[in-house]
Amino acid sequence: MTDSKIRAKNLKIANGDLEIAAYLAMPEGEGPFPGMMVLQEIFGVNAHIREVTERIAKEGYVAIAPAIFQRQAPGFETGYTPEDIQIGRQYKDQTQASELLGDIQAAINYLKSLPEVKPVFGCIGFCFGGHVAYLAATLPDIKATASFYGAGVATNTPGGGEPTIARTKDIKGTLYAFFGMEDASIPAEQIDQIEAELEKHHIPHRVFRYDGADHGFFCDHRASYNDTTAADAWKQVKQLFEQELQAA
Repeated sequence: MTDSKIRAKNLKIANGDLEIAAYLAMPEGEGPFPGMMVLQEIFGVNAHIREVTERIAKEGYVAIAPAIFQRQAPGFETGYTPEDIQIGRQYKDQTQASELLGDIQAAINYLKSLPEVKPVFGCIGFCFGGHVAYLAATLPDIKATASFYGAGVATNTPGGGEPTIARTKDIKGTLYAFFGMEDASIPAEQIDQIEAELEKHHIPHRVFRYDGADHGFFCDHRASYNDTTAADAWKQVKQLFEQELQAA
């Protein structure tokens, strides 16, 4: 682990005519450090996502959390009430896979412009961001992906079309997927489908199934937070990124 001192700030990055709000955190020092995409839940780049971004920076990465609802709701962030979930789902349903990938690539390109960043990148996402992380794993720059409880990978894709699982063959690096077996939004058979597809296309991967864990188990702002499961998942995430990015 690097020095825990970090620098963090809000900024905007360009994707053509669109300005995307983002939260950036980086370790102190010249680096260079690997880059990391942090992909939000349906609740925006809120306090939890900013905390995760800073936590990753403390491990020696330049981490950026782009607002993937920028096109639908600039500046949106919220909590976890039923009403918050309803509006977050509305924005999620308005997204398009191609636009999401373009915005993530813009964030990667921004990191490439920083002298502190070496051109090797990972991705971590939660909830809807876990699904988007599976999409982002197909980008050539992404060498390691941690996808947390991304519902719908096996059944749909943002904006419609073939389910995201159909893109598994295009994944470029290693993918770890994390699921709670009490998560009603991701049936066990869908987890099995994802693992079978990763195996079929010889994608380096690990799939973690946590008994007793529900959707959102990693988020300590949610009632479904499971500290034991979250601690194990974080250990696995650190191992993945150390192996695939720090050694590169």
